[in-house]
Amino acid sequence: MPAEPKTSTILVIDDDSEIRYSLDRVLASRGFKVQTAASGEEGLEVVKGSPPDVVFLDIRMGGISGIETLQHLRGIAPKMPIILMTAYGTAQTAIEAMKFGAFDYIMKPFDPDRVISLAEGAVRAVEDMNRAGDYESLLNSDDYEEGIVGHSPAMQEVFKIIGQVAASDVTVLVSGESGTGKELIARCVWQHSHRNRADFVAVNCAAIPDNLIESELFGHEKGSFTGATGQRIGKFEQCDRGTIFLDEIGDMALSTQTKILRVLQEGEIQRVGGSETIKVDIRVIAATNKGLEDMVEEKTFREDLYYRLNVVRIRVPPLRERKEDIPEIVDYMLQMLEKERKIKVRKVSPEALSILCACQWPGNVRELENVVYRSAVVAQGDAILIKDLPEEIAGRPVETPAPEHVAVSTSQEASETKVADPVVGDASKTETGDQADMDPLGQAVDALYAELKRVESKSLLRRLERELVERAFIDMGNNQARTAELLGMTRTTLKKRLQEYGLAK
Repeated sequence: MPAEPKTSTILVIDDDSEIRYSLDRVLASRGFKVQTAASGEEGLEVVKGSPPDVVFLDIRMGGISGIETLQHLRGIAPKMPIILMTAYGTAQTAIEAMKFGAFDYIMKPFDPDRVISLAEGAVRAVEDMNRAGDYESLLNSDDYEEGIVGHSPAMQEVFKIIGQVAASDVTVLVSGESGTGKELIARCVWQHSHRNRADFVAVNCAAIPDNLIESELFGHEKGSFTGATGQRIGKFEQCDRGTIFLDEIGDMALSTQTKILRVLQEGEIQRVGGSETIKVDIRVIAATNKGLEDMVEEKTFREDLYYRLNVVRIRVPPLRERKEDIPEIVDYMLQMLEKERKIKVRKVSPEALSILCACQWPGNVRELENVVYRSAVVAQGDAILIKDLPEEIAGRPVETPAPEHVAVSTSQEASETKVADPVVGDASKTETGDQADMDPLGQAVDALYAELKRVESKSLLRRLERELVERAFIDMGNNQARTAELLGMTRTTLKKRLQEYGLAK
């Protein structure tokens, strides 16, 4: 016969007998086994003898305080959820409770439903923590050294190109959306090149004002402009015999582009305000999240410079195109958090990882890194649970199910957990009951059509098309080629629409 499910035990520590009695009744009514203690000292003895699954702990008691008791309990059972109880809902109370590792806190007088919700949530957190299993890294130490993580086919192609071009001095153009790790790719090319003993200098062209970019890159002579109180050596001279990385080169002014072209063609520069020609031996790696081809066509980027830069192209795929890499990326991030920030969160529960793997990540790896960091900071044990994820991530709609076998630092059983398709709602239960199985797109179109009819619009299709074109164009970073592909239009048709709607020159 199958074993009966384990009854969870809850310890209530409070010096008020009425509170102990009240919580005993509420929790026992939901099947919990309840123990009680009238002081912090008594509660500690109970936990030492047989740790419960969850503790409800009053903050203000005779003898040792609730906060002191909490600290002692943390030493006895570090993973045990502790819910603090207080009649004084001050900011200081909330901050102190969470700082010392409380699972949550609840205000007196109690709402029975809130008590039960907290108890059940704490029990689930314990179960999730246990399912996360013992830590076992998915990566070898060599993988951490590069800083670029992923075994997906898309990333394997990137690695192949890096291996093919690293040994030469060929100019490389790295393209990809913001947050995909273009600078990491550039550094990897440099690390595997013969120039790796010389400097790698990164310049963010978008972050430097147009009137200062030339001085930053080429240097300037004393008195060459207002504020030039002395001679300055530019980035190109600084990394002579090394590698310069020009990030977001699509934001560079045309006048500066001309001088960059001369560096690539002649290998020489002139400081701003100077007449001396200076030879430099450098390798240039450029990066952009913009469509340079479109910019060339629009005369906002020099065609000759584009061809000089685009000798070898490395396209870094967005995270949504390599979701199978997310478990390894998360593993790497947790390792770096422990190494660099002393945050010892080594695991992610299967359920939380499923959510991370299913998100579309418009901000790419950078956004994922921020989420992992934030979740690790608020995690109360050595694992990130669903409750630790930001609300906007935990509740974010997902467009595709996460890949199978995605558990990080989990047991084998957990690592083979499949991710269920997200449930948006029961579309078959409409108000009229006769629209069963309507897809979300159909519902959206119906809602839009009803609203447009309500305001008596006379150009429904035109309004809708303009909205779709404008949103797609912005979402694709003003890249006409990608926008046309997304909308299923030819580039010629898209250009006409953009001009009609005043969205492009």
